[in-house]
Amino acid sequence: MKTSDIDDFILLFEKRFIEQIDSFELLSPSGSYREYCRMQNYGRSVICALNSDVKENEAFFSFTEHFRNQNIPVPEIYVISSDKKKYILEDLGDTTLFDFICKIRGQEDFSERIITEYKKVLKLLPKIQIIAGKDLDYSVCYPCATFDRQSIMWDLNYFKYYSLKLARVSFDEQALENDFNELSNYLTGAGCDYFMFRDFQSRNIMLKNGMVYFIDYQGGRHGALQYDLVSLLYDSKADIPENVRKELFDFYLKELQEYLPVNKEEFSAYFRGFAIIRIMQAMGAYGFRGWYEKKEHFLKSIPYALKNLKLLLDHLDLPINLPELTRVLRALTESEVLMNIGSGNSLLTVHLSSFSYKKGIPYDQSGNGGGFVFDCRALNNPGRYDEYKNLTGKDFEIQKFIEENSEIDIFMNSVKTLVGQSINIYLERGFSDLSINFGCTGGKHRSVYSAEKLAEYLKEKFPVNVVLTHNELEH
Repeated sequence: MKTSDIDDFILLFEKRFIEQIDSFELLSPSGSYREYCRMQNYGRSVICALNSDVKENEAFFSFTEHFRNQNIPVPEIYVISSDKKKYILEDLGDTTLFDFICKIRGQEDFSERIITEYKKVLKLLPKIQIIAGKDLDYSVCYPCATFDRQSIMWDLNYFKYYSLKLARVSFDEQALENDFNELSNYLTGAGCDYFMFRDFQSRNIMLKNGMVYFIDYQGGRHGALQYDLVSLLYDSKADIPENVRKELFDFYLKELQEYLPVNKEEFSAYFRGFAIIRIMQAMGAYGFRGWYEKKEHFLKSIPYALKNLKLLLDHLDLPINLPELTRVLRALTESEVLMNIGSGNSLLTVHLSSFSYKKGIPYDQSGNGGGFVFDCRALNNPGRYDEYKNLTGKDFEIQKFIEENSEIDIFMNSVKTLVGQSINIYLERGFSDLSINFGCTGGKHRSVYSAEKLAEYLKEKFPVNVVLTHNELEH
């Protein structure tokens, strides 16, 4: 984001709220070409969005106004620039449904707490698809107003050129095209009279104050009910267990029947068909972003997508015959190269460490020198209190103390911004090592906490190897 864009956002903010900003933070890039930042002052936090695609923005503005009038939980838009390329909207925090899954699953697997959040989403989904979608202005949809046969064929060919060909999977072009036509003709029979988000997945659902909120619906259009349900339940990296997926599917059908009658057998068959095409679309996207655009972290989702694909192929049971498509999809699931693509070594290794200033800054083992050193000593020190002296930054009690008794969020947000900028450049330039060190007085509390939290963040946001060392805990 250019300095001139930031200045524009500051002016928009100050004109809208008659307030000045105190802090500015660039947010990590998403899968889209939009850019985001967060602006804050003593009592307010907002998200600023920059997108040069005006037609896409207009769809977002229109949908947002309509959904809010229908009491659908989406962010409020506070102000829009005159050229419609910049807008400021409500800050829904940093916790996506995906973030929540990762956090909870690390403690207690795919537990009832996660399932409860999914059910909140699925309770609202039929209302959005049927009631809120009924009077929507579909004339603003971009790039098209309906997910029809042509749209399905676009996705299928996207898969062919950016997944099959780039992955070097052989296929009979004409036989595959015949199967594409057969599948698209079948799926259009499901109807397309409902609102379809198009990218209804766990990263586009925010959790805040016990509620779920929806974002990134600017690609919405008319479509089949099954598509968004598939997008959520077969979200690759969410990695929903099959028994939970069935439970959530049944829960959605029960909610859907409050709005219209459902033939479960027919609905389920179409669901499986749309699951195939959604996974193919995702594989195409991963291939385009990963192989073609050289954004390696997109490739890490491929093994999860292949796992879902294998489960589907084992129980496909469609009322149509797709011999060549089935063959190449099975070839994909059996590819050891593809299954291991996300687990290989990244070109960039981040060496993260915590240390005690009493013993000095750790030596950079890579031999490159440089890197970051962050001083945690300005944070409130739990080590000064007897009850915390024998604990470390890995312990819950210490983490709670730091989060409640210091300005750790401001500190870590600044760290993430600085480190993130360097990592993006290092990845582009093919660098192999980056060192990041957190120091505090004793090297056991604040520095350990900070290094642990940054390690979690980097593993999730960037295609890097993270090597974490706590110097005072390992002696």
